[in-house]
Amino acid sequence: MANRHLSRSVVMQSLFEWDFGSHPDSEIKDILVRNAKEFAAGMSDYSFLTALAENILKKRSDLDKIIEKAAPEWPIDKISIVDRNILRLGLYELLFADREEVPAKVAINEAIELAKTFGGENSGKFVNGVLGSVYKELGEPGKDSVSRAKKKNVDPKNMPIEKLGGAVVYAKDGADVYLALVHDIFGHWTLSKGHFQEGEQDAEGVKRVIKEEINLDVTVLEELGRNEYIASDPEKGKIKKQVLYFLAESPFVEVQLAKSGGLDNAKWFKLSEILDLNFYNDILPIVTKAITMLLTPKAAPEATSSETTNTASSEGEEKPEKKEKKKSSPKKK
Repeated sequence: MANRHLSRSVVMQSLFEWDFGSHPDSEIKDILVRNAKEFAAGMSDYSFLTALAENILKKRSDLDKIIEKAAPEWPIDKISIVDRNILRLGLYELLFADREEVPAKVAINEAIELAKTFGGENSGKFVNGVLGSVYKELGEPGKDSVSRAKKKNVDPKNMPIEKLGGAVVYAKDGADVYLALVHDIFGHWTLSKGHFQEGEQDAEGVKRVIKEEINLDVTVLEELGRNEYIASDPEKGKIKKQVLYFLAESPFVEVQLAKSGGLDNAKWFKLSEILDLNFYNDILPIVTKAITMLLTPKAAPEATSSETTNTASSEGEEKPEKKEKKKSSPKKK
């Protein structure tokens, strides 16, 4: 069952997309398959996630009534799209799933983990409260049961490593400095990133993924940091994902987002606008470090060894610009 959590994650993301876009129920399978290919590459059997999503939609009316009874101060349309679809998923498994396959505690804990991953700061507590209330009404089934199978402890040192790269991309337009950010379907602004190809050098990999995702030609400068986390792969089981982030410079030209089921926008922001944006907790320190570097008077960051260095060599030196009115929008390619 190593890929059940991953399947639930895909189902939740697909329900979000279905709900957010007001799609008809008949489109859920197409949305599921597309998201599974993007977020669970390698998954070949879609039977579990398809059955789960379709059954949730069939029971939606009943599930929503239960949610409103368990959280009377929160009408269903006032609950965030992420939270209400996690509640639908968790409630369905709590009430209608085979208890042998999905014990009540597993249904609740899985929903809480989804809320912590995809929801807001208080989503985990909210989901826990609603599902916990229903669980008590059911008489707390399985409260004293012991799991039949102990979880295998896998040493992170022995896990396969999947390498990704991304960048804080900046550009200058006159005296202004801009950052290029992407927006995901869960309401967060984040950094453009992607998977490295086998044998690909870090700088070359970052250049390629930025070009493919937001169509910017960047010069990769210095490393900002890296994030590591454990994920479940349908074929490999537990894997360690390493994401390297770099500072990268781009011409101030129009950002063009490639078609993606997980992203819905990309644009330039002035540095003064960055603090008002909604970032993931692990991305904010990377962005903050990049801004600090850009605002600290010093020599321009040097390009990485695999880049062709053509930046100014003397401190603060920039290419001369024509004296003309500042443009408020990036140049189109």
